[in-house]
Amino acid sequence: MDQNIKDCFKKSLDETAIPGELYKKYSVKKGLRNEDGTGVLVGLTNISDVVGYKKVDGEKVDDYGTLYYRGINVKDIVENGKGRRFLYEEVCFLILFGYLPNREELEHFKKTISDHYSLPERYLELNILGYPEKNLMNKLQREVLMLYSYDDDPDNVGVLETLDKGIDLIAKIPVIVSYTYQSKVHHFDKGSMIIHHQNYDYSIAEQILYLLRRDGTFSNKEAEVLNTALILHADHGGGNNSTFTNVVISSTGTDIYSAISGAIGSLKGPKHGGANIKVQQMMKDLKKHVKDTSDVDEIVFYLSQLLNKEAFDKRGLIYGMGHAVYSVSDPRAQIFKGFVKDLAEEKGLMDDYQLYSNVEQLAVDLISKRRTIYKGVCANVDFYSGFVYSMLGIPEELFTPLFAMARIVGWSAHRMEELITGDKIIRPAYKPLSTPKE
Repeated sequence: MDQNIKDCFKKSLDETAIPGELYKKYSVKKGLRNEDGTGVLVGLTNISDVVGYKKVDGEKVDDYGTLYYRGINVKDIVENGKGRRFLYEEVCFLILFGYLPNREELEHFKKTISDHYSLPERYLELNILGYPEKNLMNKLQREVLMLYSYDDDPDNVGVLETLDKGIDLIAKIPVIVSYTYQSKVHHFDKGSMIIHHQNYDYSIAEQILYLLRRDGTFSNKEAEVLNTALILHADHGGGNNSTFTNVVISSTGTDIYSAISGAIGSLKGPKHGGANIKVQQMMKDLKKHVKDTSDVDEIVFYLSQLLNKEAFDKRGLIYGMGHAVYSVSDPRAQIFKGFVKDLAEEKGLMDDYQLYSNVEQLAVDLISKRRTIYKGVCANVDFYSGFVYSMLGIPEELFTPLFAMARIVGWSAHRMEELITGDKIIRPAYKPLSTPKE
């Protein structure tokens, strides 16, 4: 950057920076959060509910976390659906339509999804292989916007048309992401590129594993674990950053491709969907600096260094710990943990599983003792998801795109809800602090 531009910027810093005390003075909810940590109420939804506390005599009290899709506890969905190949598809149906499908409805929905696996003619060669990208989230944004060009009626924002376009994205995004990864490996990593044709008999979870792996094979346990991961990431209320971004953009009346692309940009951030990569990198750094990973004292010393901004990225964070809503427990992490243990046993990685369990317990205790926080702290879903993906042989650069693959259904449902019930562009107010110059 030109030095004169740098000097101008430094000169403007005093006017640009806003003192923190002014937010309280003018009752501005920074980050759209109330003083007790709860979110500012900005909308209504029938799609999902994220419960992390309860009110007792008007006071917020931390409680065990629960996640509901259309009023049904996600824990019950996962428990009752063990062994079902197409459980994520059932959850997609539930989120989109508001009820669980009967056998006939599910079979028709599965067929609709598989029909949409196909990419437009020469799309793979022209758009994916022809334009490789190092960052797969940025590439995914471009591909979603590119699909606009292949839609005969892309600006139609009717609810039924939005449902059809949403289903198309739910089916195509896993295929596109898998192929863009193969293209990235070939062009930038100088590795071998393996392109399988889509298997129209596979569920979305099976399709992902099939397209990513050289030999296209996977175990039933691996498919079940990835199926569960997709379910746990399918939606998380209307207030999470990427879903809210999607709704804000949708409120303008723009097309679904623009809205979903914006949501993907939000999800890319390390404070949102990118957190699972940070956890994985942090754990690698821990193994590098802790000689005996079974030694509790050594682990505590390393975690203390993290909090003191002396280790890893020196930001003072233990990644995977804490959540905006959950305080006592993140239900997704709790559900995941059982599957993580089973998969670790199958892969012979129980030592790693024990390390994650130890870090979870020690980090919660350490943060609670050392930091003044407005609510309890617990491991969130990102703490275990990266470990799961690594056991499945999925590379780090695909962790956040996997999140996006799952969340497409939630974004689509919230967009439809906004189209049906929202009648105003979302436009909050900002208080100006500068005085008019005469």
